[in-house]
Amino acid sequence: MWKNNRRLRNCGKIIIIVILMSFLTMFPLYGEPLTEQQTDLTENSMRFYSDLEIDLLIEEIREAAHEAIEQAAGEAARAAFLQSMEREAAAVYEAQKWRMEAERQRMEIQVIKKAGNKNTVIAVSVGILGGLVLGVAGTLALGSR
Repeated sequence: MWKNNRRLRNCGKIIIIVILMSFLTMFPLYGEPLTEQQTDLTENSMRFYSDLEIDLLIEEIREAAHEAIEQAAGEAARAAFLQSMEREAAAVYEAQKWRMEAERQRMEIQVIKKAGNKNTVIAVSVGILGGLVLGVAGTLALGSR
Protein backbone atom coordinates (compact mmCIF):
# COMPACT_ATOMS: atom_id res chain seq x y z
CA MET A 1 0.00 0.00 0.00
CA TRP A 2 2.85 2.40 0.85
CA LYS A 3 4.59 1.46 -2.38
CA ASN A 4 1.68 2.89 -4.40
CA ASN A 5 1.64 6.12 -2.37
CA ARG A 6 5.32 6.50 -3.21
CA ARG A 7 4.50 5.98 -6.89
CA LEU A 8 1.79 8.64 -6.71
CA ARG A 9 4.23 11.10 -5.14
CA ASN A 10 6.81 10.27 -7.80
CA CYS A 11 4.23 10.85 -10.55
CA GLY A 12 3.37 14.22 -9.02
CA LYS A 13 7.04 15.18 -8.87
CA ILE A 14 7.53 14.14 -12.49
CA ILE A 15 4.53 16.22 -13.57
CA ILE A 16 5.87 19.29 -11.78
CA ILE A 17 9.36 18.80 -13.24
CA VAL A 18 8.01 18.36 -16.78
CA ILE A 19 5.83 21.47 -16.52
CA LEU A 20 8.66 23.58 -15.10
CA MET A 21 11.11 22.29 -17.69
CA SER A 22 8.66 23.04 -20.47
CA PHE A 23 8.50 26.66 -19.38
CA LEU A 24 12.14 27.15 -18.41
CA THR A 25 14.07 25.33 -21.13
CA MET A 26 13.97 25.19 -24.87
CA PHE A 27 13.82 21.65 -26.20
CA PRO A 28 14.87 21.02 -29.77
CA LEU A 29 11.82 20.35 -31.85
CA TYR A 30 11.99 17.72 -34.53
CA GLY A 31 9.22 18.29 -36.98
CA GLU A 32 8.80 19.12 -40.60
CA PRO A 33 11.38 21.53 -41.89
CA LEU A 34 10.21 25.06 -42.50
CA THR A 35 9.16 25.74 -46.07
CA GLU A 36 10.37 29.31 -45.98
CA GLN A 37 13.96 30.34 -45.88
CA GLN A 38 15.46 30.94 -42.53
CA THR A 39 16.43 34.45 -41.81
CA ASP A 40 20.09 35.31 -41.63
CA LEU A 41 21.64 35.86 -38.29
CA THR A 42 22.10 39.45 -37.29
CA GLU A 43 25.41 40.99 -36.44
CA ASN A 44 25.26 39.93 -32.79
CA SER A 45 24.31 36.31 -33.71
CA MET A 46 20.70 36.58 -32.54
CA ARG A 47 17.83 35.19 -34.51
CA PHE A 48 14.44 36.85 -34.51
CA TYR A 49 11.40 34.59 -34.48
CA SER A 50 8.12 35.46 -36.06
CA ASP A 51 4.89 35.50 -34.09
CA LEU A 52 3.75 32.39 -35.94
CA GLU A 53 6.89 30.47 -34.94
CA ILE A 54 6.48 31.55 -31.32
CA ASP A 55 2.82 30.54 -31.35
CA LEU A 56 3.70 27.15 -32.88
CA LEU A 57 6.42 26.64 -30.28
CA ILE A 58 4.04 27.52 -27.44
CA GLU A 59 1.39 25.18 -28.87
CA GLU A 60 3.89 22.31 -29.13
CA ILE A 61 5.05 22.91 -25.55
CA ARG A 62 1.44 22.98 -24.40
CA GLU A 63 0.72 19.68 -26.21
CA ALA A 64 3.82 18.09 -24.68
CA ALA A 65 2.76 19.26 -21.21
CA HIS A 66 -0.77 17.90 -21.75
CA GLU A 67 0.64 14.55 -22.87
CA ALA A 68 2.92 14.43 -19.81
CA ILE A 69 0.00 15.29 -17.54
CA GLU A 70 -2.19 12.63 -19.16
CA GLN A 71 0.59 10.07 -18.82
CA ALA A 72 1.13 10.97 -15.15
CA ALA A 73 -2.62 10.83 -14.54
CA GLY A 74 -2.71 7.40 -16.15
CA GLU A 75 0.15 6.26 -13.92
CA ALA A 76 -1.65 7.66 -10.86
CA ALA A 77 -4.87 5.90 -11.85
CA ARG A 78 -2.97 2.67 -12.43
CA ALA A 79 -1.30 2.98 -9.01
CA ALA A 80 -4.66 3.67 -7.34
CA PHE A 81 -6.19 0.68 -9.13
CA LEU A 82 -3.33 -1.57 -8.05
CA GLN A 83 -3.68 -0.32 -4.49
CA SER A 84 -7.42 -1.08 -4.47
CA MET A 85 -6.74 -4.52 -5.98
CA GLU A 86 -4.19 -5.20 -3.22
CA ARG A 87 -6.74 -4.20 -0.57
CA GLU A 88 -9.41 -6.38 -2.19
CA ALA A 89 -7.04 -9.34 -2.44
CA ALA A 90 -6.12 -8.93 1.24
CA ALA A 91 -9.82 -8.80 2.17
CA VAL A 92 -10.57 -11.93 0.10
CA TYR A 93 -7.60 -13.72 1.68
CA GLU A 94 -8.80 -12.73 5.17
CA ALA A 95 -12.38 -13.87 4.42
CA GLN A 96 -11.11 -17.16 3.03
CA LYS A 97 -8.96 -17.68 6.12
CA TRP A 98 -11.96 -17.11 8.42
CA ARG A 99 -14.13 -19.38 6.26
CA MET A 100 -11.55 -22.16 6.53
CA GLU A 101 -11.35 -21.64 10.31
CA ALA A 102 -15.15 -21.83 10.61
CA GLU A 103 -15.22 -25.02 8.51
CA ARG A 104 -12.50 -26.57 10.69
CA GLN A 105 -14.44 -25.71 13.86
CA ARG A 106 -17.66 -27.09 12.36
CA MET A 107 -15.92 -30.39 11.60
CA GLU A 108 -14.56 -30.53 15.15
CA ILE A 109 -18.05 -29.91 16.55
CA GLN A 110 -19.45 -32.76 14.43
CA VAL A 111 -16.73 -35.11 15.70
CA ILE A 112 -17.42 -34.05 19.31
CA LYS A 113 -21.18 -34.54 18.82
CA LYS A 114 -20.65 -38.04 17.42
CA ALA A 115 -18.36 -38.89 20.32
CA GLY A 116 -20.91 -37.43 22.77
CA ASN A 117 -23.73 -39.49 21.25
CA LYS A 118 -21.61 -42.64 21.43
CA ASN A 119 -20.70 -41.88 25.06
CA THR A 120 -24.38 -41.31 25.88
CA VAL A 121 -25.37 -44.67 24.36
CA ILE A 122 -22.58 -46.41 26.29
CA ALA A 123 -23.57 -44.70 29.57
CA VAL A 124 -27.26 -45.62 29.11
CA SER A 125 -26.33 -49.20 28.26
CA VAL A 126 -24.06 -49.46 31.32
CA GLY A 127 -26.79 -47.93 33.50
CA ILE A 128 -29.47 -50.32 32.25
CA LEU A 129 -27.22 -53.37 32.52
CA GLY A 130 -26.01 -52.27 35.97
CA GLY A 131 -29.57 -51.74 37.15
CA LEU A 132 -30.59 -55.08 35.72
CA VAL A 133 -27.67 -56.84 37.42
CA LEU A 134 -28.40 -55.09 40.73
CA GLY A 135 -32.10 -55.88 40.43
CA VAL A 136 -31.51 -59.56 39.66
CA ALA A 137 -28.85 -59.84 42.35
CA GLY A 138 -31.08 -58.06 44.88
CA THR A 139 -34.04 -60.26 44.01
CA LEU A 140 -31.98 -63.37 44.36
CA ALA A 141 -30.45 -62.17 47.62
CA LEU A 142 -33.79 -61.08 49.11
CA GLY A 143 -35.75 -63.95 47.62
CA SER A 144 -33.57 -66.57 49.21
CA ARG A 145 -34.27 -65.36 52.76
